[in-house]
Amino acid sequence: MDIPFDSLGYFEKLTQAGVPEAQAKVQAESLREVIDTTQQYLATKKDLEAVKIELQRDIRESEQRTIIRLGALLAVYSGIILGILKLVP
Repeated sequence: MDIPFDSLGYFEKLTQAGVPEAQAKVQAESLREVIDTTQQYLATKKDLEAVKIELQRDIRESEQRTIIRLGALLAVYSGIILGILKLVP
Protein backbone atom coordinates (compact mmCIF):
# COMPACT_ATOMS: atom_id res chain seq x y z
CA MET A 1 0.00 0.00 0.00
CA ASP A 2 1.45 3.35 -0.99
CA ILE A 3 0.42 6.48 0.80
CA PRO A 4 0.21 9.27 -1.77
CA PHE A 5 2.38 12.18 -0.75
CA ASP A 6 3.16 15.16 -2.94
CA SER A 7 6.51 16.28 -1.53
CA LEU A 8 6.83 19.05 -4.13
CA GLY A 9 3.38 20.37 -3.25
CA TYR A 10 4.27 20.20 0.44
CA PHE A 11 7.53 22.05 -0.25
CA GLU A 12 5.67 24.74 -2.18
CA LYS A 13 3.09 25.21 0.57
CA LEU A 14 5.84 25.60 3.14
CA THR A 15 7.74 28.16 1.07
CA GLN A 16 4.51 30.08 0.34
CA ALA A 17 3.88 30.21 4.07
CA GLY A 18 7.27 31.84 4.58
CA VAL A 19 9.43 28.85 5.48
CA PRO A 20 12.95 29.25 4.03
CA GLU A 21 13.52 26.98 0.99
CA ALA A 22 16.35 25.00 2.59
CA GLN A 23 14.22 24.25 5.64
CA ALA A 24 11.15 23.42 3.51
CA LYS A 25 13.24 21.03 1.41
CA VAL A 26 14.55 19.22 4.50
CA GLN A 27 11.06 18.97 5.98
CA ALA A 28 9.58 17.61 2.76
CA GLU A 29 12.36 15.03 2.39
CA SER A 30 12.11 14.02 6.04
CA LEU A 31 8.36 13.57 5.87
CA ARG A 32 8.72 11.50 2.71
CA GLU A 33 11.24 9.24 4.51
CA VAL A 34 8.91 8.82 7.49
CA ILE A 35 6.02 7.89 5.22
CA ASP A 36 8.17 5.44 3.25
CA THR A 37 9.46 3.67 6.36
CA THR A 38 6.21 3.53 8.34
CA GLN A 39 3.74 2.52 5.66
CA GLN A 40 4.95 -1.09 5.88
CA TYR A 41 3.37 -1.22 9.34
CA LEU A 42 -0.05 -0.02 8.23
CA ALA A 43 -2.89 -2.44 7.59
CA THR A 44 -5.61 -1.97 5.01
CA LYS A 45 -9.20 -3.13 5.39
CA LYS A 46 -8.29 -5.98 3.04
CA ASP A 47 -5.41 -7.01 5.33
CA LEU A 48 -7.68 -6.95 8.37
CA GLU A 49 -10.38 -8.95 6.58
CA ALA A 50 -7.82 -11.61 5.63
CA VAL A 51 -6.67 -11.89 9.24
CA LYS A 52 -10.28 -12.09 10.42
CA ILE A 53 -11.04 -14.93 8.00
CA GLU A 54 -7.90 -16.78 9.05
CA LEU A 55 -8.74 -16.42 12.75
CA GLN A 56 -12.30 -17.61 12.20
CA ARG A 57 -10.97 -20.68 10.36
CA ASP A 58 -8.50 -21.39 13.16
CA ILE A 59 -11.26 -21.09 15.77
CA ARG A 60 -13.52 -23.50 13.84
CA GLU A 61 -10.68 -26.02 13.52
CA SER A 62 -9.93 -25.72 17.23
CA GLU A 63 -13.58 -26.26 18.08
CA GLN A 64 -13.69 -29.37 15.88
CA ARG A 65 -10.56 -30.79 17.53
CA THR A 66 -12.04 -30.12 20.97
CA ILE A 67 -15.30 -31.86 20.08
CA ILE A 68 -13.41 -34.89 18.74
CA ARG A 69 -11.27 -35.07 21.89
CA LEU A 70 -14.31 -34.79 24.14
CA GLY A 71 -16.06 -37.52 22.16
CA ALA A 72 -13.03 -39.79 22.50
CA LEU A 73 -12.84 -39.13 26.25
CA LEU A 74 -16.54 -39.86 26.61
CA ALA A 75 -16.12 -43.17 24.79
CA VAL A 76 -13.12 -44.14 26.94
CA TYR A 77 -14.82 -43.23 30.20
CA SER A 78 -18.00 -45.00 29.14
CA GLY A 79 -15.94 -48.12 28.46
CA ILE A 80 -14.26 -47.85 31.85
CA ILE A 81 -17.59 -47.44 33.64
CA LEU A 82 -19.12 -50.38 31.78
CA GLY A 83 -16.07 -52.48 32.64
CA ILE A 84 -16.38 -51.60 36.29
CA LEU A 85 -20.11 -52.37 36.28
CA LYS A 86 -19.42 -55.83 34.86
CA LEU A 87 -17.05 -56.50 37.76
CA VAL A 88 -19.57 -55.46 40.40
CA PRO A 89 -21.83 -58.39 41.40
